[in-house]
Amino acid sequence: MRRKLIAGNWKMNCLKEDGLALASAVFQKCSEYKTLPFDVLICPPLSLLGQIASLPHPMTAIGSQDVSLAPKDFGAFTGDVSAEMIKDLGASYAIVGHSERRTMRHETDAVVLEKAKNAQQKGLTAVICIGETEQERESGLALSVVSKQIKGSVPTDSTGDNCVIAYEPVWAIGTGKVPSVADVAEVHAAIRHELANLLGSEKAETIRILYGGSVKPSNAKELLSVPNVDGALIGGASLKIADFWGIAETQF
Repeated sequence: MRRKLIAGNWKMNCLKEDGLALASAVFQKCSEYKTLPFDVLICPPLSLLGQIASLPHPMTAIGSQDVSLAPKDFGAFTGDVSAEMIKDLGASYAIVGHSERRTMRHETDAVVLEKAKNAQQKGLTAVICIGETEQERESGLALSVVSKQIKGSVPTDSTGDNCVIAYEPVWAIGTGKVPSVADVAEVHAAIRHELANLLGSEKAETIRILYGGSVKPSNAKELLSVPNVDGALIGGASLKIADFWGIAETQF
């Protein structure tokens, strides 16, 4: 049985005071329960990662928003932060291949694959993002795009312990547009099928597939009840505790 994962990607938001306050609010919510029926993950900007991870964070995992492509732990890669460094700060997850990096930083499937491998080899769980653009969706290419991204971006030794897939239709991120439940179900089923082709059905069944793109408290219960939707990768709504926890609460 795959546990739901409620994950917040803060992107390039929050200076120290606001970020620590937001993280503390998430930790406080989690601490109100002896156990949770889902997993919680927050991915703050790197500037706050170590400070937030050093706080008591009951039932909450901490993740990085990216990881270096370089296979070296240390070396001549000015500005990069290695998987080993990220883990040393206290993180256990790393997002790779987010659509903003694929588009604005021109990261290819091959680049995302190497980043995912680096994360996994150093004991981090790679959250591998995939998703089609609006033009690709309108051209009927959504399934072929995500299938290609799975084939090119997911390491072949991935399991449910070191890999999470996040399906984020690019046209739905921060726009308020949300695909239909039928569309989400179709894409998530296709992702599961492609994972089975790549890894074998047994491993594929262990990997969580998150949905991301304009998730909010009002639509979270419906979206997260879709077959093969194993949680949510939340962007803007993760910056307000009422919204982030409002989404989480739909899973009690």
